[in-house]
Amino acid sequence: MPASLDLCAPLAVLGADVQVPLVSGEKVGYAALDYAASSPALQRVWDEVAAYAPYYGSVHRGAGYLSQLSTDLFEQSRRTVADFLDLREDDQVVFTRATTDSLNLLAGAVPAGTRVFAFETEHHASLLPWRQAGLTVSYLRAPDSPEQAVAALAEALAADTAGEHRLFCVTGASNVTGELWPVAELTRVAHQHGARVVLDAAQLAPHHRVSVRELDVDWVAFSGHKLYAPFGAGVLAGRSDWLDAAEPYLAGGGASRTVAREVDGSVAVEWHQGPARHEAGSPNVIGAYAIAAACRALSEAGFEALQAREQYLIGRLTAGLAEIPEVRVLSLFGPQAARVGVLSFVVQGWNSSHFSAALSAEYGIGVRDGLFCAHPLVRTLLGGGAGGPGSVSECGAPEPSLPGERSLNAIRVSFGAGTPEEHIDRFLAAVRELVSDGARWNYRNEGGRCVADTRR
Repeated sequence: MPASLDLCAPLAVLGADVQVPLVSGEKVGYAALDYAASSPALQRVWDEVAAYAPYYGSVHRGAGYLSQLSTDLFEQSRRTVADFLDLREDDQVVFTRATTDSLNLLAGAVPAGTRVFAFETEHHASLLPWRQAGLTVSYLRAPDSPEQAVAALAEALAADTAGEHRLFCVTGASNVTGELWPVAELTRVAHQHGARVVLDAAQLAPHHRVSVRELDVDWVAFSGHKLYAPFGAGVLAGRSDWLDAAEPYLAGGGASRTVAREVDGSVAVEWHQGPARHEAGSPNVIGAYAIAAACRALSEAGFEALQAREQYLIGRLTAGLAEIPEVRVLSLFGPQAARVGVLSFVVQGWNSSHFSAALSAEYGIGVRDGLFCAHPLVRTLLGGGAGGPGSVSECGAPEPSLPGERSLNAIRVSFGAGTPEEHIDRFLAAVRELVSDGARWNYRNEGGRCVADTRR
């Protein structure tokens, strides 16, 4: 493992100097360790957006200077994303709201009768849109290794001969365990059996270079808010044929080329081809520009250098947790599996909501607890099976619980290009202290959430 002094410095992010109050009344620097939910914005991204903001205008068809400038920046952002993903010449980039929006868009564009294949380990954004669109979905059991995942997909596709079209949806990196999936191998198997592949790169793109050409996937989806870019934009990029043949995702201005009144009083519409077909309404220009700025910043920083630093932090984190017998790290593929900076665990004798609340209230450390919008996976990892006990009232929210109750949830710590080594060390020290000494404060249930009891 390289010495930390030989590694690149963390990238500058907004909020790096934010002070937060502790339940004791003190203030400390906030340790943001919830990157897998939303990463902090890169300072460079924020600066580029701020420089453009005074020139913000409506895109497409506007005659004024600001409109033309905004149109140019919007379309240039599309080209920047295409370069970032190493797209094929005929691929297209559609700007959406997030990964969830992207996969729902694709689900609506999939030809009728298509059978979809996905492992039950997927995030809900990859698991649910297909059934919502009325498609037949085959959910594959959680594999024990990357090799087993490839074999299970091959077996499932070989056994299915019913559908004319088939689609396989796979995550690049788990939002629960951080483990990398064998995307290239899975894609090769899928294509051998005539299935197309969409890659959920929400957790992969912020940590690893994603080349559509090299992976040979048909589509890729990711979110700006996990790629150090705020303002609620996402991307669906890839093959154009199914997208151009489908009804527009939203009907309205921008998606329509011409609209005419017919003699019988009806309205005839000719829809655009290409990205505009699925970008009705006024697009999120600032969101798209922020994603492009993040793509440039990460590319110029160099994924090789960023990954080397992240792997050092991962090694430091996993080694530190391994020294605490009460901590059990959750994993599908085993402790040696390659992963990005995402890790989930449980602590013996602790409810996960209680432990996470104590990290925040007593140490100023922000993590996440719950089922992480991947309920079947987390329940399987916790030993309850895909349909295990308990329920969660909303995405990622903890179950109603009090300190000392058996945990049905997990704790997730996640980090990235802006995380200083000190945050990992603070986190490990806090975990050791809570396990050995317990919480210093009383906690209570408030609306299903464990919070410090400040009532007097």
